[in-house]
Parts: sequence; C-alpha cells; structure tokens
Amino acid sequence: MRTSQPSVRDPQLTNAPGRLGEATTSRLSGHDLTLGYEQRTISQELNVAIPDGSFSVIIGPNACGKSTLLRALSRLLKPLAGQVILDGKPIHRLPANDVAKRLGLLPQSSIAPDGITVADLVARGRYPHQKLLSQWSAADESAVLEALLATNTASLSRRLVDELSGGQRQRVWVAMVLAQQTPLLLLDEPTTYLDISHQIEIMELCRQLNRGKGHTVVAVLHDLNHACRYANHLIAMKDGAIVATGAPSEIVTEELIHEVFGLRCRIIEDPVSRTPLVVPLGDVESWA
Repeated sequence: MRTSQPSVRDPQLTNAPGRLGEATTSRLSGHDLTLGYEQRTISQELNVAIPDGSFSVIIGPNACGKSTLLRALSRLLKPLAGQVILDGKPIHRLPANDVAKRLGLLPQSSIAPDGITVADLVARGRYPHQKLLSQWSAADESAVLEALLATNTASLSRRLVDELSGGQRQRVWVAMVLAQQTPLLLLDEPTTYLDISHQIEIMELCRQLNRGKGHTVVAVLHDLNHACRYANHLIAMKDGAIVATGAPSEIVTEELIHEVFGLRCRIIEDPVSRTPLVVPLGDVESWA
C-alpha cells in the first residue's frame, strides 16, 4: 500500500498549504495516522494539517479513504496508530462534550427522528452546551435563530423535516451543526444525491460560512469543479495516501487528475470564478 509521504506538489503538510496568509496555523491535524476498520487498513503514515480559516476539500476516487480521514479528524474513528490533534491535544483524550463545542460534523447519511420539526432538530445542536439541570436559555434561542437565518431555513422552522426537499433537508442539517457554534465544520459529501441547483445552494452556503462567518470548513466532495471553484485548499487522495495538497490553482493539473482518477482531461479557466475547470476528454475520436 502506498504511504502518504509528501509529493513534489506538497507544501509542508505540518503547516498550511495554499495561500491563506503568511503565518497560517492549524487547530486540527493528523500525524502518522494508520486508519482502518477491523482487519482492513485504509491508510498508513498519513499526515495532514487543516489550515485555520480555510475551506478545505478532500477529493479522490471512490474508496480512496476520503470519508475515513474525515471520520478520524472528527473523532468518530479512532486511529489504529498516530494521533489527531485538536488545539494542541490528542482529540481522543478530550472529553466528547469538549470536542463537540469546538468541532461540528455533518455525517454522510443523516436521519431525522420521525415527526420532528425543523426547529426541534436544529435545537439539538445546542446539546453540547446544555448542563444536566440547565434550562433553555436566551443564548440557546439566539444560536438556533442565527443558524436558521444563516442557512435560509427560518421560514421552515415549524415544518416537519420529513416533508422537506433534499436541498432543504441538507440546509437544516447544516443549521443544526451551526447551532453548535463551533469554529470547525466537517461535512461528509454534503451535496450527494442533490440536483445541480441544490448542490450550488449548499456550496454557496459553505463558502459564506467560511468567508462571511469565519468558520474553518472541511468537506469531502466528488465534484472536482465544485471543489476547484469553492475551496481554497485541496487535499487529493489515492489508495489511502495524500498525493497533493494546496490551492486549486497550484496543484490541479492534467497530470494530477490522471494520476489520481486515471482520467485524461484538459484544464481550462472557469470563465466565472477564474479557477481551474476540469474538462474530461473521454473518447475524443467519437466526437469527431
């Protein structure tokens, strides 16, 4: 199995890749990680740092270890070896409630309880801030309202989650994560199963949370062009290894796309965002 030694395209993984400031730091990082499930090892000697204030996107082919890495960074998966560091301490040594105040996670598949309203689901994001005998506070109410407004779901607050469209539900789940009021947001494939309009809604929301609200956002995405347009830091994976990290404009090349995805393509400039646009070649002769 390949290991995640830095490639020639890698800036230093212990510091922030990409152009995010001269002295970028990392509150969340992984060091010499071996990740897997029972008898199956996915990644070995994995090193990664999430630049503070970035919108970082993990890309790569199916089953390359993207979601496994995100699960490890979020404390859902304990590494077989190595450590995930959050604010200078091993994340698995921190109390779960403490982690939940610093890091919010939207998992790949989220299922709401039957009959729950949007407002009640979003309010569950306040659980890390609740004490055993404490009552619902003005701060809790304000956090929920702010999350609903930020995700444009306030008008849905009294509706049942089961009645919503896919795009609306995704926004509500993001609102629940926002109600935690954490500086770090981890999103596992937030646009999966959504039509193109709802995909763009979610991506625009993520960008606003990052640039407008100051959250550090980490997402797993399959769409390369969404990743290039909206992220300012990419983590490219293949076979459980990180093969390149950095700003899209610096690392996204035809050679990288072929190496990671086995796809022949052309890279042109997106006429709207001026970011790299991946154009698959396919069978060129069949288009003649």
